[in-house]
Amino acid sequence: MYMKAKIILLLLTLLTVSGYAQNITVTGTVTSSEDSQPIPGVNVIVQGTSRGASTDFDGNYSIKVDSGETLEFTSIGFKTKTITVNNQSVINVALDIDVESLDEIVLVGYGTQKKSDLTGSIVTVKSEDVERTPTANVMQSLQGKVPGVQVVSTGSPGDSPTIRLRGIGSYNNDNTKPLYVVDGMFYTNIDFLNTKDIESITVLKDASSSAIYGVRAANGVIIIKTKTGGIEQKPKFEYDGYTGVQFAQNVLKLANAEQFTTMAYESGSQADINFILNAMQRYGRSRVNPNVPDVNTDWFKEILRPGLIQSHSLGVTGGSENVTYSVGANYLSQEGILDMKNEYERFNVRSKIDVKLSDRFKIGVNSVFSNATKYNAENAAWFQAYFAVPIMPVVDPVNDAYMVNAFPDHYSNAQVLGYRNTQNPFPAMRYNNNQLKIRKLLSSIYFQVDLIPDKLNFKTTYNHDFSVINERYVNLPYNLGNNVDRISSINRVDNTYSNQIWDNILTYTDSFGDHNLTLMGGTSYRDEANDNLSANGSNIKSVDLETSWFVNATDVTSRVGGGSVGRRYGVSYFGRAAYNFKDKYLLYGTIRADGSSKFTKDPWGYFPSVGAGWVISNENFMKNNGVFDYLKLRASWGKLGNDNVAASSGTNTITSISTDIGDIETNGITSSSTYTDNTWEVIEENNFGINLGLLDNNLTIDADYYIRDTKNAIMPVFVPIINVTIEKNSGVIRNQGLELAVNWNKTVSPDFSYSIGTNFTTLKNKTISLTDPKGYIDAGSAEFRQRTIVGQPIKAFYGYQTMGVYQNQAQIDADPIAVANNLVPGDLIYKDANNDGVIDDNDRKVLGSYLPKIMYGGNIGVSYKDFDLSVSFYGQTGSKILNRKRGEIIFTNDTNMDADLAINRWHGEGTSNSYPSSAGLRKGWNQKLSNFWVEDGDFFRIQNIQLAYTLKGEKLFGKNMPETRFTLTADRPFTFFKYNGFNPEVSDGVDRQTYPVPGVYTFGVNIKI
Repeated sequence: MYMKAKIILLLLTLLTVSGYAQNITVTGTVTSSEDSQPIPGVNVIVQGTSRGASTDFDGNYSIKVDSGETLEFTSIGFKTKTITVNNQSVINVALDIDVESLDEIVLVGYGTQKKSDLTGSIVTVKSEDVERTPTANVMQSLQGKVPGVQVVSTGSPGDSPTIRLRGIGSYNNDNTKPLYVVDGMFYTNIDFLNTKDIESITVLKDASSSAIYGVRAANGVIIIKTKTGGIEQKPKFEYDGYTGVQFAQNVLKLANAEQFTTMAYESGSQADINFILNAMQRYGRSRVNPNVPDVNTDWFKEILRPGLIQSHSLGVTGGSENVTYSVGANYLSQEGILDMKNEYERFNVRSKIDVKLSDRFKIGVNSVFSNATKYNAENAAWFQAYFAVPIMPVVDPVNDAYMVNAFPDHYSNAQVLGYRNTQNPFPAMRYNNNQLKIRKLLSSIYFQVDLIPDKLNFKTTYNHDFSVINERYVNLPYNLGNNVDRISSINRVDNTYSNQIWDNILTYTDSFGDHNLTLMGGTSYRDEANDNLSANGSNIKSVDLETSWFVNATDVTSRVGGGSVGRRYGVSYFGRAAYNFKDKYLLYGTIRADGSSKFTKDPWGYFPSVGAGWVISNENFMKNNGVFDYLKLRASWGKLGNDNVAASSGTNTITSISTDIGDIETNGITSSSTYTDNTWEVIEENNFGINLGLLDNNLTIDADYYIRDTKNAIMPVFVPIINVTIEKNSGVIRNQGLELAVNWNKTVSPDFSYSIGTNFTTLKNKTISLTDPKGYIDAGSAEFRQRTIVGQPIKAFYGYQTMGVYQNQAQIDADPIAVANNLVPGDLIYKDANNDGVIDDNDRKVLGSYLPKIMYGGNIGVSYKDFDLSVSFYGQTGSKILNRKRGEIIFTNDTNMDADLAINRWHGEGTSNSYPSSAGLRKGWNQKLSNFWVEDGDFFRIQNIQLAYTLKGEKLFGKNMPETRFTLTADRPFTFFKYNGFNPEVSDGVDRQTYPVPGVYTFGVNIKI
C-alpha cells in the first residue's frame, strides 16, 4: 500500500513537471548583428515539429515550447541560428548577415529559386519601393526602377500606363503587353490591384526565364506576390492612407491675343484680319493695345483644375499553427485635372487563406472583388483648347442678343467671328458623360500534397477571372447658334469576360552530395470567353434626369443594336530542370508545348530554353581575392510563342465576268484568294549577364546584354494584283541592348544608413526583314507618315530634313529649287537628299522613332534614427515625338497655336533659321512632314521625393501608441524637357490629344497594431 502511494506521488510529480514544461512561453526580439536593427518576418520554428511563429514589425516574437526543445531562427539574407531552451522565458537573438550564400528566394515560373541559382535576367522590386508612389495602378510605381522596363505614364484617372519590356516585338502595339501573374493567376491588366497589397514584384525579362509560361509570355512576365500571414502569428492590423492633390505640370503656353493678332496680320490672309476686326467690334479693343481685341483667353488655364486623390487601406494578417491569413479592403478616389466629369473611384476587398490540413496536405483560397466607376475624359478638349483662338471668351456675354436659342449655357462660338469651327472646348466637356462601371471577381483555389516529404510535391490550381464592364456614353443636347444644334444620344455597351485556367504541377527537389536538382513538370488548360452587347439611340426623353439615360428612353426609330462573342481555348505541357553543383556550376532548361485554338493550320508550338551560370567567386582560386565578394557569369537562350495576333486575314473571292470570245459574249467567273492561315510569332532571344558583389557586398553590379528577335512577325502586306492589304507572317523585328544596375548600401551606425542606386538601359529596335513587295510598310496617314523599312525601327517617322529658313531674296534667287517652287523668305529649306535638284518624295528619310535609345533611373535613400528620406529620378533620350496637334494647322489655318511657334516664327532676316513665317505656315511647301514637326522626346524627371518619420514606443495619455509612420510625398514634381507639349511621354509618339501627366503631392499615415 505504501509502495502504491509512492508510485502515485511520483507520477503526479512527473505530470506536474511535464505540465510546467509544456507551458513555457518564450518571448524575445530578433535583430541584425550588423546594425542592431529589428528584423520583421523571421521564422521561429520548434525543430522537429510544425509549431512556429514569426517576428512582428519590431522584431518581437512569442512562442510556447518545452524545456529542452530547440528553436530555429531563419530569415532570407541571414544565417540560420538555433538555440536550445532551458527554462528561459526571454531569448533575444542577433542574426548574422549571410553575405556568401545570397540565398534570397525569388519567384520564377510556377515556383521559386535561390537568387544565387538564377541563370536568366530577373529583377525583384520590394513592397517599400512600390508603396512610395501614390497611384491607382501598381505598374506606375516601377517607372525608372528596373533596367529594360519602359513605363509610359498616363494622366487620365484609372488608365493603365504602357509597359514595354526590352522594346517592342510585334508590329501591332496591342500585341506587346507583358503577362501579369498575380499569385499564380494570369492577367493582361492589373488595374484592380492596390499597391498596399503587394509584397513583391518580380520581372522576368529574358526568354529563358519567361519560356515556362509559353504562349502568354512573349513580351515578358511580371510576377506579383501579395501579402500573407505567418504561422503562429498574432493578428497584425494595419491602416495605410494618404490624401493629396494633383497639378498639371509644364502647362503648354499658347499664343496670347497680341501674339495671335500679330501673326494674323503677318499671314497676309485678309479673312484672318477680318476675323480680328470682328472680335474687336464684338468685344471691344484692349486698353493696353487698341489694335488687339479686349479678350485674352488662356484656354489651357481655363480647362485645367487641381485634382484630389485619396486612398485608404485596412488589413489584417496572422496565423495559427495550421492556418495563415491576410484580409484587407481599399478605397481609392482620383479626380482628373480636366475640369469635367472626369474621375476614378475603386473599392477592393481581398482575402488570402492557406490551411495546413496535415503534415502533407495544404489548401489555399485567394480572392479579390473590385468595384470601380470611371468617368473618361473627353480628350477632344485638349485638341480644341490648343486651337481655340484667344480673342474669344469662354462664355459670350452677348449671346442673348445674337443667339437667343443658345442653351443650356451661352458658351462662345468662334463661327460668330467668321472662323470655320466652334473651337470652344467647354461644350465637349460639359455635355458629354462617359461612364464605365467595372466589376471584377478574381478567385483561385489550390490543393497541394507532399507525395514524398521535402522531395516530391504535387499542386493543382484553378483560377477564374470574371469581369463585367458596363459602358455608357451620353451626348447631352446643346445649342451654340450658327446652326450648331446637337440633339441628345446615348450608346451603351455591356462587356462580359471570363478567363479560366487550370494548372497541375509536379515538382521534385533533391540534394545528393554536392549535387542539387529540381525537376518540374505540368499541364495548363485555359478557356477565354468574351460577350459584347451594344445599343444606341438618339433624342433621349427627359434627358435632364440621369434615370432616363437608357436606350429605351430614346426615339424608337433611332435605336440600333449589335453584339459579338468570342472564345479561345489552349492547352499546354511543360517541364523544367534546374541543376546546381557545389553552388558553382548552374544549368537550367525548360520546354513548353502550347496548343491554341486560334491557329487552325498549325495549332501547336514548341518553345525550349536553356541557361547556364558559373559562380566564379565560389572557386577555390577566388577565395580571399580581396576584390570580388561575389562574381557570377550567366548565359541563356530561349524561344517564346505569341498567339495574341491576327489568326487569319484576307478573303476568297469569286467574281462573275463577261467577255467576247470569237465575237460571242461569253459569261464566266474568276477567282482570287488572299486568305492566309497565320501561325505563331516566335520570339528568340540570347542573353548574357554578370553579377558582381564588392566591398563586403555593399556594392552590387548587375549587367545584361541581349538580342531579341521576333520571327514570323505578323505585319500588313500589300497584294498588288488586287490592291488590298492583308496581315500575315512576313518579317523579323529585332530589339537589342545593354542593361546595367549599380547599387550601394551602407550601414554606418545603428542610427544612420544610406543607399545609392542607378540603372541604365540602351535599346536598338530595327526591322531585319520584310516580305512586302513594296519593300516597306506604311503607317499613320499620308500627311503624317510613318514607315517600316529594313534596317530601321518599326513605324519610324518618315519625312524631309530641314536645312534652315530662307532669309532674303538673294538666297532665293541663288537656289534653283526655291525659284522653281516660287518660294519667298520665311519658307523652309529642305535637304535634297538624292542631289537631283528636285524636292520630292524621294528625298524623304527616317526622322527617328518613338522608342528611346537610352533610359536611366536612380535613387538615393538616407535613414537617420526615426527619419528617412528617399529621392528617385528617371529619364530617357533618343526618342522622337510627332507634334501632330501643331502639325494639323495643315487642315485648319485659322486657329491658334502654341506660344513657342508664335515667338520664334521667322518675321524678318535673321529672326529665325528653324521656324517658318506666319504666311509660310499656311503654305503647303512648309507643311510637309519634316523634322520641324518631329521633335526630341528627351527628358529628365525628379520621379519621387518622400520624407518620413516613424513613431515607435511613444506614449500618449499614458498609453503606448502603435507604431505610426507619417509621410510627405511629391511624385513627379519636376520634369525637364524641350518638347513643345505638356509632357514628353507619349506612348506611340504621336501627340494629338495626349492627357497631361500631373505632379502628385500627398500626406500619408501608416498605423500598425
